[in-house]
Amino acid sequence: MDRETELKIAELFYSIQGESSHAGYPCFFIRFADCNLRCTYCDTRYAYEGEHKSHSISRILAELGKYPGVLVEITGGEPLLQEGVYPLIYELLALGRTVLLETNGSLSLERVPAQVVKIMDMKCPASDMHEKMDFDNFAFMAPKDEIKFVISSREDYNWGKDIVNSYELHNKTTVTFSPATTWLSPAVLAQWILDDRLPVRLRLQLHTILWPDKTKGY
Repeated sequence: MDRETELKIAELFYSIQGESSHAGYPCFFIRFADCNLRCTYCDTRYAYEGEHKSHSISRILAELGKYPGVLVEITGGEPLLQEGVYPLIYELLALGRTVLLETNGSLSLERVPAQVVKIMDMKCPASDMHEKMDFDNFAFMAPKDEIKFVISSREDYNWGKDIVNSYELHNKTTVTFSPATTWLSPAVLAQWILDDRLPVRLRLQLHTILWPDKTKGY
């Protein structure tokens, strides 16, 4: 039975959605454990370095049931590493939930249902993971989906700008540039976008502004 499928979960929590076109809405988060990448600026290392719990899909749905009607975001770690993510997604969609999936851009999105809002990270050079990106995933992005570039330097910005322009990503989906704030000032990134009239959205992490002292579950 799909609902008894066990998943490795780093945490389940209810908070404000912080960094997408849905930012500001109440959201239930399902953070999967494990990740196949090791980004230099990762702010959720506990998802693959810390302890995790095994949760059945039925248990996750029971916890979600405490928050009727809110968004659901599947994040990580990297959720697509676990085969059980797919029955979970279908269960959530069957409940009529709006489902957001944040994924690191290295694994194929081909099997992700079209109804899911896909938020795909594009890892820039400063992450040391940019060579792991699957550019074929651009074909699976729809207007409702998003491609996010985390920018740490001018090199990252130029790399991201070239990809946006070369693939005309702004004509396919929403594209956001977010500063790795310990490395790059948001105001500096904003000025670069303005100077180039780049058709992307500057995106800040709302949850880190609201709760600057928290490091997880927010």
